[in-house]
Amino acid sequence: MKKLKTLALAAATLALAACTTPPAPPGTAAEPWVANARQVATAVPPKLLNVLLGEMAKSGPEGAVETCRDQAPALARQASAESGWSVRRVSLKNRNPKAQPDAWERAALQDFDRRAAAGAAPASLERAELVRGADGQAELRYMRALPVIELCTQCHGTPEKISPAVAAKLKVLYPQDQGVGYQVGEIRGAMTLRKPAP
Repeated sequence: MKKLKTLALAAATLALAACTTPPAPPGTAAEPWVANARQVATAVPPKLLNVLLGEMAKSGPEGAVETCRDQAPALARQASAESGWSVRRVSLKNRNPKAQPDAWERAALQDFDRRAAAGAAPASLERAELVRGADGQAELRYMRALPVIELCTQCHGTPEKISPAVAAKLKVLYPQDQGVGYQVGEIRGAMTLRKPAP
């Protein structure tokens, strides 16, 4: 019963964090594409959380590791297809080798860490920018931080938070895993969106 209450609290916390609407980044307040990107970015994490909560109730955190591996990219692909944005998750300490940030994303993640260390609420951190590539093509880029909640620590936390069964599963599925050692409130990574500018 206590575990179910903890899971329900975690779900509510993540849903609330995902729905928090921070002020738009400087220079983008009047841009409708920022609001659209924010809406897409905040829709994916609650969907993944619901899937993970169902799997954890059925087979525990070790079962959720494999589900997360399969469902997180699938939900990002679905969001991409439905929205017209290219959607994925990235992290400075990635678990999935495909979740490595590019230079723009890395700079945004480092900025999120600095701002969080200075007292900014991690769930409110975002970055939106019109970026011009080396080829001269303009692209809309948006990122939103993904803060660690208590539920996340069962698979991404410090060694004392990760069970032997989860550790064994991670070793098999992610031999180069870097996505551990997190505390509640730290930034695990970010949702990142991009598309050609109109």
